[in-house]
Amino acid sequence: MYKAIVIGTSYGGLEALKLILPKLDEKFPLPIIVVLHIGDHSNDTFIGHLNSVCTMEVKEAECNEPIRPGVIYFAPPNYHLQIEDNFTFSLSTAAKVNYSRPSIDVLFESAAWVYAKSLIGVILTGANSDGAYGLKIIKDSGGTTIVQNPCTALSPAMPRAALKMCNPDIRLKLEDISDQIIKLAFQE
Repeated sequence: MYKAIVIGTSYGGLEALKLILPKLDEKFPLPIIVVLHIGDHSNDTFIGHLNSVCTMEVKEAECNEPIRPGVIYFAPPNYHLQIEDNFTFSLSTAAKVNYSRPSIDVLFESAAWVYAKSLIGVILTGANSDGAYGLKIIKDSGGTTIVQNPCTALSPAMPRAALKMCNPDIRLKLEDISDQIIKLAFQE
């Protein structure tokens, strides 16, 4: 039984997330934790838009905040987002990883340590290799790994790097990812 989903994306991620997240309704039983490479730019406008089209609550993760099911959390700009053993968030301004802060690898690795086989990791469109190593850690920890088919990605570099490093459990077209997440989240 799964307890959380982590999603990593970069270039093209805004459009990809606008396709996936509104399909998840208020009964969705898991927290979804997202790293979107946006540099120093604010998430506020995008989070506001998602709150207008999603039935799940969408918010920026806060330090020491307990992780709740049925909420979509975004890493704040210019902070690494990590998950602690007590299922709360921590934030860090440590050095960039793969030229990124927040880094997908940082989130995925900490989530894998905490959730192990109860975690679903998803890599979407993006222009670098951030997330490939983290997805491998999720898979090695017994979690389920999903990668967007690079042919359907606005920028295929990130999904290609994940496919090469991780040999994920599932590879899907962008438009099929939300259905797969729903299926996994509700399985017994």
